Amino acid sequence: MDFFSIASGSSGNCICVGDSNTHVMIDAGISGKRIEAGMNKYDYTTADMDGLLVTHEHSDHVSGLGVISRKYHIPIYATAGTIKAIRSMKSLGAIDDSLFHEIKADESFVLGSLKIHPFHISHDAADPVAYRIENDKSKVAVCTDLGYYDSNIVENLTGLDAMLLEANHDIHMLEVGAYPYPLKQRILGNYGHLSNEASGKLLSTVLHDNVKHVFLGHLSHENNYPDLAYETVRLEVTMDERTPYTGNDFNITVASRCEASERVVI
Repeated sequence: MDFFSIASGSSGNCICVGDSNTHVMIDAGISGKRIEAGMNKYDYTTADMDGLLVTHEHSDHVSGLGVISRKYHIPIYATAGTIKAIRSMKSLGAIDDSLFHEIKADESFVLGSLKIHPFHISHDAADPVAYRIENDKSKVAVCTDLGYYDSNIVENLTGLDAMLLEANHDIHMLEVGAYPYPLKQRILGNYGHLSNEASGKLLSTVLHDNVKHVFLGHLSHENNYPDLAYETVRLEVTMDERTPYTGNDFNITVASRCEASERVVI
């Protein structure tokens, strides 16, 4: 299975997962031109995608959806609440209703050779989900935009070969930064985003011997740095007495906001 990020951050998100038979794009929050360039880096094209999985309707996850859908006619998979919200977004232009396929949180479906399991997350969107994707050999997940994690999220991140996990902000940077108070409270709240510290604690809960790679994603441009996210998450894993691992035991990298990541082949 191939797994790479084309963009991951508060300014736009697009992830690619696939095997030799089926490929899916998770979110289209950047321009079609940037998506195509990211695909081309690893010898894919946008037209190769068999489905577009939408996590939620915020612009950094769907801003390129209208252009992509009109040009390539890729089936769009999203929850009912997300589809309704997307249809109301005039900025996306007209999207053919036949492209939408309604899915339900915590109910798996099959797309080609991939089993896809959308699972509920807490975020201030209509009906947001993260995705666990597997075939007969490999299991990966993309989990961002969550204010907190619970036992269901932990269960869905257990037993993976690789994952992209949110490490959105450094709490201190956010608290002393220029954001207005209501926005700070939104980000720190139960329907906001996962901090570096919380990301490290969640990661230490789901690590196991066979984890091949961890991407840290959806970093805030204003309230985080890649090196800070990496070091904080790594330190949280090392200091967690519940796990025998340290942060140096696994391949952990930060997915760039504006460039394609390395490709992880599982």
